[in-house]
Amino acid sequence: MTTFVSGATGMIGANIVQQLMERGENVRALVRNEQRGRDLLPEGCELAKGDITEPDTLRGAMDGCDVVYHAAGLPEQWFKDPEIFTRVNVEGTRNMLEAARQAKVRRFIYTSTIDVFQAGPGQVYDESVIDPEPKGTYYERSKQTADRLAVEYLEKGMDIVFLHPSGLYGPGPAGSPGSNGLIADLIKGKVPMLLPGGFPVVYSIDCARGHILAADKAKAGDRFILSEGYYDLVSFTQTVASIARVPRIPRVMPLWFARLFAAVGELVANITGNAPLLPKGQLHFLQWRAIPNADKARRVLNWDTRSLSEGVKATIAFLQSENVLPNDSDIGKN
Repeated sequence: MTTFVSGATGMIGANIVQQLMERGENVRALVRNEQRGRDLLPEGCELAKGDITEPDTLRGAMDGCDVVYHAAGLPEQWFKDPEIFTRVNVEGTRNMLEAARQAKVRRFIYTSTIDVFQAGPGQVYDESVIDPEPKGTYYERSKQTADRLAVEYLEKGMDIVFLHPSGLYGPGPAGSPGSNGLIADLIKGKVPMLLPGGFPVVYSIDCARGHILAADKAKAGDRFILSEGYYDLVSFTQTVASIARVPRIPRVMPLWFARLFAAVGELVANITGNAPLLPKGQLHFLQWRAIPNADKARRVLNWDTRSLSEGVKATIAFLQSENVLPNDSDIGKN
């Protein structure tokens, strides 16, 4: 049988494809740009040209597939036209679910997000606390709606498993959203000040492995948080600085100034059409400060993760291999 992967040229999807093929599976990857798919994905991966926002391109694409991984979506926090979040994250998920239903696939693995959960600052949360109230950003609300849509298909009898990754970093296609850019900029000395707050993280390869373990071991309707740990930006930066021998850790920007900077930046962005340096949604996420508990994935799936220091070392080596960072003997050798 063949496994179908959407979002195959993104950070999660590309790592899923890589790991599935390493264990000998036949993989069909949904790509909008076939040349990009050929450049990024392993030789032997079947490419299906299509777009999750165009249901006609999905018709028949999953025929003969046993499992579908729906890892496509928009994780960005700002677009001049916010309706794009609905078109991609909600309607795109609806189109994928319907195509999978028509193809009679055995199992649908859905990449949701930790943003669908409810918790206050400093609180630890698990998979049981879905937030019933609309959240504060277009991105969050679109993912909440898409998650509820997947639940509707689950209740109609489709076998669906939900994965909830935290912030990503590690190997993946260039330009993928995540913390690789922050790591590189810290090492290059391009971060004048740190933002206030923090975030939970998971290494990209570990995140993909969690998806595959869920496909193999989970029960229909199961939810799994995929997160290694929570770090405020100072401790995250200290880890990077220690490994890469960065001499100076930037100061933390006052919260009032960060809010003003984000608000003014979005006003300008709405005029120019250029993305703001600090979207309000990004600051909102950093200020959530809630801590995801991934014990269920560790217990049920036997999922494990590398530590932040191990992941950062591997990420630095990856960024050097991609010529994002110089191959300096002093970088990443601590």
